[in-house]
Amino acid sequence: MAKELAILVIHGMGSQDDDYAEPMIDELNQRVDDLGRDSNEIAWRSIYWADILDPRQRKYFKNAKNSADLDYTGLRKFMITAFGDASAYQKVDSSHNSTYAQIHQRVTQEIDQLYITDLNSRPKPMLVLAHSLGGHIISNYTWDMQKGHSTAPSPFQRMQKLSGIITFGCNIPFFTFAYEDVKPIKFPPSQLPPNLKSKARWYNFYDPDDVLGYPLKPLSPDYRKTVTRDIPINVGSFLSSWNPASHSGYWTDNDFTRPVAKFIATFLQQV
Repeated sequence: MAKELAILVIHGMGSQDDDYAEPMIDELNQRVDDLGRDSNEIAWRSIYWADILDPRQRKYFKNAKNSADLDYTGLRKFMITAFGDASAYQKVDSSHNSTYAQIHQRVTQEIDQLYITDLNSRPKPMLVLAHSLGGHIISNYTWDMQKGHSTAPSPFQRMQKLSGIITFGCNIPFFTFAYEDVKPIKFPPSQLPPNLKSKARWYNFYDPDDVLGYPLKPLSPDYRKTVTRDIPINVGSFLSSWNPASHSGYWTDNDFTRPVAKFIATFLQQV
């Protein structure tokens, strides 16, 4: 069956497996089908980039435990993998730090596969689902494309078909305080046709108990205009929904997957 919609998923900070998105994709597909749309029309592609940094973080943590007496090792490991990702992903004018470029290269590879392999080079609308640091990564990637820092051959690969953004547990605000004037990406893209512009939305989901997830509209007047809604939800199990562990609880939580499936369905024909 021809694919009519492309959805890109990108994970955030912390240790991940390469199949991290599968449970969410399965649940969203089922919900889309339940809404009377055909999930077979969706081309899914997940971006896995944790392996770029994971070996360095594991090596340091092992050496640190062997050479020093450390308490709270579980929490320390989380801090190294989570905030280590955030600190490593910085665009710097140095050939000695290529993490930014490596992660963006991985994004490019998956978008190319999505376009060429899954869509047969047909420029369909694209949605992005980005967790945590993944929201910052996809924002930077799109910004670079919109500023012409790319030789991507097609409008799809240049992010000009970006028709929807779902950020969840997003920490973009962490990376903005060095700037006096905080600007978002151009969304919807100016090249998007009117029928897609009318559907385009940027929904930002956050759990008030998640200290790594934040509303985006307060960042600046431009963000207030660009982000459609900041949506507070309660995610996670009874052990995590009331505390910072909720940061990892979005993926298959009903409060998240129900509205996301409804948004996805707006881009698909009824069956």
